[in-house]
Amino acid sequence: MFTGIVEEVGAVVEAGAGTLRIRAARIIADVRAGDSIAINGVDLTATEIDGDTFLANVMPETYRRSNLHELKPGDRVNLERSVRPTDRLSGHIVRGVVEGIATIESFTPESDAIVARFRTPPDLLRYMVVKGPVCIDGASLTITDKTADSFAVSLVQYTQAHTTLLDKRRGDSVNIETDIIARYIDTLLAARA
Repeated sequence: MFTGIVEEVGAVVEAGAGTLRIRAARIIADVRAGDSIAINGVDLTATEIDGDTFLANVMPETYRRSNLHELKPGDRVNLERSVRPTDRLSGHIVRGVVEGIATIESFTPESDAIVARFRTPPDLLRYMVVKGPVCIDGASLTITDKTADSFAVSLVQYTQAHTTLLDKRRGDSVNIETDIIARYIDTLLAARA
């Protein structure tokens, strides 16, 4: 489990078929083989630690559901270690199980913030509500607006500076994980009908 609070922006060192090697100067200090690390919101297992890098294997299903297949050496990625039972939950409950991707529609400055809008498939929008949580490339954010085919979030200065979201451009894809509680409620109510 994760919180969606990005701990570090790392760099892709190697991106091959079924593998990713990531450089992570800060979080690597207490990572061991077998630990879970969210890379752009995708829960992967660190299989090998070598200096300031770790290797993770990527399954075909993960490539199908996420944008990890687009990564190449030099790309920056959002990183978060898994939550321990004694940690505070600063963001929201994030599983690291990406449900699909959205496409960046726009970035609009608004005072010190930037409003980011994403075009999103209906099967993901279904589980989004204004003022509810969404995880975008591993960052826990609050939905500020929703239309029939898109949603928006407001990026505060800290998020702008400490995630990779502003590295991207209009038309780029981002990984999306919706609110697990909404998904459970929907499934339970559908079973009753």
